[in-house]
Amino acid sequence: MSASGPFVDLAIALGLGLLVGLQRERQSRAAGLRTFTLVTFSGALAGLLVPAAGGWVVGAGLLAVAAVAAVNHYAENQRGEQSGLTTEMALVAMFLVGAYLMVGDSRIAVVVGGGIAVLLSAKARFKIVMERLGDDDVRAVMQFALLSLVILPILPNRDFGPWHVFNLFEIWLLVVLIVGINLIGYIAYKFIRPETGALVSGLLGGIISSTATTVSYARRSRRQEDATPLAAVVIMISTAVVLVRVLIEVSVVAPGLLATVAIPLSIVLALSAALSLAAWWNVRKAPADLPERDNPTMLRAALVFGGMYAFVLLGVAWVQNRMGNTALYVAATLAGLTDVDAITLSTAKLAASGGVDAGRAWRVILTAYLSNLAFKALIVAFIGSRRLLKRVAILFTILGAGAGLVMYFYPSF
Repeated sequence: MSASGPFVDLAIALGLGLLVGLQRERQSRAAGLRTFTLVTFSGALAGLLVPAAGGWVVGAGLLAVAAVAAVNHYAENQRGEQSGLTTEMALVAMFLVGAYLMVGDSRIAVVVGGGIAVLLSAKARFKIVMERLGDDDVRAVMQFALLSLVILPILPNRDFGPWHVFNLFEIWLLVVLIVGINLIGYIAYKFIRPETGALVSGLLGGIISSTATTVSYARRSRRQEDATPLAAVVIMISTAVVLVRVLIEVSVVAPGLLATVAIPLSIVLALSAALSLAAWWNVRKAPADLPERDNPTMLRAALVFGGMYAFVLLGVAWVQNRMGNTALYVAATLAGLTDVDAITLSTAKLAASGGVDAGRAWRVILTAYLSNLAFKALIVAFIGSRRLLKRVAILFTILGAGAGLVMYFYPSF
């Protein structure tokens, strides 16, 4: 029995039954307010009898509820009333919630009961979601499940290789982290209107891939000269979002490092956000067609990132052992040209193990960010319009100068 007492728990069971029953009252002919209240209350009474009669009481009650639900479902189908099993399964679940209230933690029972009510009420929203998601999107979610729930658990969690920098479980765990962030942006794309504002386009572009966003809008500016101001804003916003990704990655890999890293990176993020908003203000009402995005959960893409991350890990370890911590800036410059995630994760891991101090770690990460900034400017120069290059060059120069000042003066000011 929970610490709150039997009368309180019975009252909670009554309330949860009423809550779920209220939702089902208008949605189901099979069971409504009174039925769910009685079933949940019966589960609580069965749980109350466990100390005296044994656990068989709950089992017998569960079988009785399941049998009644099954008979009712069969009768409905015989009458030609085709229906799902949602209500019947909810009855069984609420009986168990009532029973658990009396023998377990009442907080867990409340969360489960409330969750069931919310889940039942979200049917219309789930229908909208499934209508928006195509076969490729569902496949993306299933592939993410493959990466995170099938592959990850079977990988060995031990260090090996030169300087013991490789750990297949940890490497793949961070692959899952990056792919998961990209998947959030990819799925969010499906719920945005085809013609949306630059702010949303830039935010989602930064979540998925700021480099890919830069390529897409640079090409667009070459084809559509009047789209240049919009392209500059989307590129700038997606570049700002990269710093948010960096902070998330550091918080996962090295939570103890976050307190030191957060302030200087947040200063650069604030400057980047200010530049983005200033550029966005003039084009805030202009529509921005969303470019097509590749599925970020493809096994090939995950393997490429995993290999790149492992290579960066090895490179950082080699540089640190052969040339010292100062040479990490060189490694960051090279690694940051195409991707900031790998060098961020490897540096954070190195700092967490004590291989580099926190002050140097955030400077290495910021060096990679500046290197990536330069790489995007080169992308714009080669495949974008000259007008776009001028706008991006001004924004990136101000941002780069600000980041440089932070690296040089912080924490002096």
